[in-house]
Amino acid sequence: MGLGGFGGGVGAVRFLAEAGAKVIVTDLRSEEELRPSLAQIDPAWPITLRLGHHAEADFRNSDLVVVSPAVPKNSPYLAVARDAGIPLTSEMNLFWERNRGRVLAITGSNGKSTTTALTHAILSGLRVPCSPGPCGLDDSIQSQNQPSHKGSDYRRCWLGGNIGISLLPEVRQIQPDDWVVLELSSFQLEDLAPLRPQPEIAVATNFSPNHLDRHGTVEAYRAAKQNVLSWQTAEQFAVVNSLSEVATWPTAAIRLRFGPADEKQFGVFGEGLEVMARMPSEPSRELRIPLRRWLRLPGTHNWQNAQAAIAAALAAGATLEAIEKGVSNFRGLPHRLEFVAEVHGRRCFNDSKSTTPEATVLALQSFDEPIVLLAGGYDKQIDLSAIAATAVTRCRAVALLGQTGPQLGTLIEQAARAANVTGPICRGFESLAPAVAWSLQESVPGDIVLLSPGCASYDWFQNYIERGEQFAALIEQAASGSDTA
Repeated sequence: MGLGGFGGGVGAVRFLAEAGAKVIVTDLRSEEELRPSLAQIDPAWPITLRLGHHAEADFRNSDLVVVSPAVPKNSPYLAVARDAGIPLTSEMNLFWERNRGRVLAITGSNGKSTTTALTHAILSGLRVPCSPGPCGLDDSIQSQNQPSHKGSDYRRCWLGGNIGISLLPEVRQIQPDDWVVLELSSFQLEDLAPLRPQPEIAVATNFSPNHLDRHGTVEAYRAAKQNVLSWQTAEQFAVVNSLSEVATWPTAAIRLRFGPADEKQFGVFGEGLEVMARMPSEPSRELRIPLRRWLRLPGTHNWQNAQAAIAAALAAGATLEAIEKGVSNFRGLPHRLEFVAEVHGRRCFNDSKSTTPEATVLALQSFDEPIVLLAGGYDKQIDLSAIAATAVTRCRAVALLGQTGPQLGTLIEQAARAANVTGPICRGFESLAPAVAWSLQESVPGDIVLLSPGCASYDWFQNYIERGEQFAALIEQAASGSDTA
């Protein structure tokens, strides 16, 4: 139920079909909307497609319903299955029940994808004894966990979860000594609760209200996120942000904190040219890491993401050599403060993955130059005033997008009046192309043009990837024109 476009649905279909099941794929979206995902389905698999609608009979007469995390829990079709006694599960739950590897799970309201990918990049270069067979993985997210040829002194490290990669079809290949680095969303963690997950290492990057349209209350959203820590044992590790409430979330695990100030506790600390790490395995030793020299990603938030990744990797046994290689070679992820092109002296960045106000504020704080911001999108019923307050001090202009555009414009006007300043020029748009054109027009050479919506994309786009790709294409088109001018 819910094929989607982020890998989990296709991964579940492949796993079940290869296991011999007869699979019904049912999704409210059309064949055209699901074309990229449908292209990954083998025509030889015993699959029935039910697209554009659901049929109650499918939920009454099946042996199992595998539900996308995005499906609301109050869906009437799930009620039909429950009434018929049909068990419900998810792609991640199926994987968790079968996985033999050592799990390093990462969640948080912001930064979890970058932290997950960077942790994987570090651990992919970890030289330790491993099981026979091809060991080591390419540290690119695009590798889809295809084994590389680094030699038998590398342990395999797998990347998956909410980052857009399903490990379910590969679960039989994962050995007990392998590391499995998973990004977990609040939706996935909510589904995992009945399994009482106990990741060997859990990371909570931060916490702020999000997805209230789905969870209903901040308390329910918090409870879902806390599932990553709740059932850990005293031999396991919890990596938590010392500047966030996650530092106090209940867990029996050993806490490793990260943050700007050295708290004389275990973890990774610092905000200057280097960070200092102190681990329980060697409590009297302080490891100095020249993070400013190695890290190529802009912004204070990426410094924090790197601290979290380093703490998690050290808990997993990473060496300084592996940390240097992983961090130095890491170029970031698509749609996360990704440099696209320069147009007539304006540097343009794609931060489409910014789907929370906190992420947009961090993006705005990553630059010293004046910014023309493109922000707004699907309304998740969260407070956008933080974007407005920051935009007043850092933006030359703001292109207002999507359902939340008018609300954000009003908040910016109010914030400017409260600060007794003129504030940025704001204009609302009904599509992305004129918003990009206006943003380039309103900016001047030396400015930053930044797509950082602070909201989900579902009102105009299928997902943040489509939004970011369209923005990048429009910028590259403009850059091509500027080259020939």
